[in-house]
Amino acid sequence: MAYFDQVGKIQYEGKDTQNPLAYKYYNPSEVVAGKTMEEHLRFAVAYWHTFTADGGDPFGSGTAVRSWDRLQGMDLAKARVEASFEFYDKLNVPYFCFHDRDIAPEGDTLQETNKNLDVIVAMIKEYMKTSKTKLLWNTANMFTNPRFTFGAATTSNADVYAYAAAQVKKGLETGLELGSENYVFWGGREGYESLLNTDMKLEQDNLARFYHMAVAYAKEIGYTGQFLIEPKPKEPTKHQYDFDAATTIAFLQTYGLQDHFKLNLEANHATLAGHTFEHELRVARINGMLGSIDANQGDLLLGWDTDEFPTDIHSVTLAMYEILKNGGLGSGGVNFDAKVRRNSFEPIDLFYAHIAGIDTFAKGLKVAAKLIEDGVFESIIDERYASFKSGIGADIVAGKADFKSLEAYALQNNPIQNVSGRLERIRFVLNEYIFNN
Repeated sequence: MAYFDQVGKIQYEGKDTQNPLAYKYYNPSEVVAGKTMEEHLRFAVAYWHTFTADGGDPFGSGTAVRSWDRLQGMDLAKARVEASFEFYDKLNVPYFCFHDRDIAPEGDTLQETNKNLDVIVAMIKEYMKTSKTKLLWNTANMFTNPRFTFGAATTSNADVYAYAAAQVKKGLETGLELGSENYVFWGGREGYESLLNTDMKLEQDNLARFYHMAVAYAKEIGYTGQFLIEPKPKEPTKHQYDFDAATTIAFLQTYGLQDHFKLNLEANHATLAGHTFEHELRVARINGMLGSIDANQGDLLLGWDTDEFPTDIHSVTLAMYEILKNGGLGSGGVNFDAKVRRNSFEPIDLFYAHIAGIDTFAKGLKVAAKLIEDGVFESIIDERYASFKSGIGADIVAGKADFKSLEAYALQNNPIQNVSGRLERIRFVLNEYIFNN
């Protein structure tokens, strides 16, 4: 059965094409900065937003028109798998991502739930044999079911903690079975609402114990995918323990986990933390912790996780700059953790949205590569920090200075002359590169 019979395979046709079902900038085989676009970008489709979301919100029921939604239970789960691989093939993307509960429904018991999962995993494995699309990462949904109302690995209920461990154990086995290149930990409810009834130390210690157990079990079964943590500051809990990149890195270093994990960073989560996306990427990059990204954007006029498809070329260009300076994403990729707007309810809108995001990242890649090739930001930064290249500045960087020597230098009362940062000019230079490349 064809679920998207009105759409053929999406091809690259160049920036002058008038075909809305074609790529204007994404040419998978085009070489940029030594690698093909496909190798750089490693695009992935998010199963949850694309095949399970219905467009509902707190104020209204779902609006999405999806042919598979006439089904229920395991029949619905199987139809979504069929639809998903048709979508991947027509979009020509190399990867997809899922939560365990996206692909298979929960049963009345954990045993029944695992049985449902086994059936769908076997079906996905069969489809993967004839598809170019592979599993970028999988993860466990430990936030939707009411059992996780107080969290999973940070819960106040040891029975829930045990259930969460069993769920992640199964997730790692699933990742091994399907060859996932990464495994993501997203602590949807790993945080607290109030300190008045929270033992923060116990909860964070337990979270670290959970991660160490995951590392040990992955080694036991031979799962070699990269472990990723996805920071988020709030929503659904008021304050989550993996607030942002810096907080998460500090947690990993505190508990001796820094060698086992990298970060999967999301643009909209950066917004909620009060940061730009490029800030989060920079923090992870300079600490050697940038592993993968969730590509989306938030709405600055709204205070929640809107998960819009990324079309902000400035933000995407600066994100790709950080990724290129990082040497790429390794086993990670660019996962479209994004959903069509509630009023974009027709199946074809799923293609329009992904094409928009893919082309934006392809354009951003080319602009970022040109910025790096020309050394634009590097020369600006070198000039700005030139005072640390010689004299007293060089002594500071080399560790030769102390308070006494710095005081003696300051007592010479040489005139202090700052140089303009010229930020407005720099921002327009960025514009010029976007316009001209």
